[in-house]
Amino acid sequence: MNRRLAFVVLVSVAGFAVACSGHGGLGETSGSALPAPAGQNASSPGLPFAGAPRVVDPLPLSVLAGDPCADALTPDQVVAAVGASVSGQREDLAEVGPACAWSNRNTGGAVGVSYTLNTHVGLSGVYANTKPQSALWRELPAIQGFPVVAHAGTKGGAIPAGFCQASIGLADNLSVDVSLTLGVSKKDTEDACSLISQIADMTVATLRAKAGS
Repeated sequence: MNRRLAFVVLVSVAGFAVACSGHGGLGETSGSALPAPAGQNASSPGLPFAGAPRVVDPLPLSVLAGDPCADALTPDQVVAAVGASVSGQREDLAEVGPACAWSNRNTGGAVGVSYTLNTHVGLSGVYANTKPQSALWRELPAIQGFPVVAHAGTKGGAIPAGFCQASIGLADNLSVDVSLTLGVSKKDTEDACSLISQIADMTVATLRAKAGS
């Protein structure tokens, strides 16, 4: 799977959540909840729902302001993630939020980060919409206190070799998605969903530093 395909998978899952968040049995809360100011969950009534975990110590909305190509991963983290110093490629999805992908053309490995700003329902939208559609769904140990779930593929289909995506709840109404595509030499021998926590941890660390926490 090349970088372009990895990024399309990343944003299409988030886009599906947006498309469903205002209807399909979720009620008015998922379509009308507004982003909580300064990371406070109290201004998001009805969240979380669909079995999504609550974010106990949320980050402020401001951590997702700006360019993910500059803010989501540091240059050293990019090297650690893809094995090369490469520039991020910005490919936003209007109804989801800003996103960026980094690719190592020599190995085929790639990572992507998407700021899921515009759904206003955080992980609840992922649990309500992505979980029923995923071939693989795996709740992972919390990353620095923030809930995270890994998912890949479409229900009824094959799980893509060497690919995984994780959604991290930063507040009850705010989340970030990260994707990992393993290089050609690793995709058939290693489990991307067992490694995705490393990408998630780096992303959370960078965003927490931006918030000063």
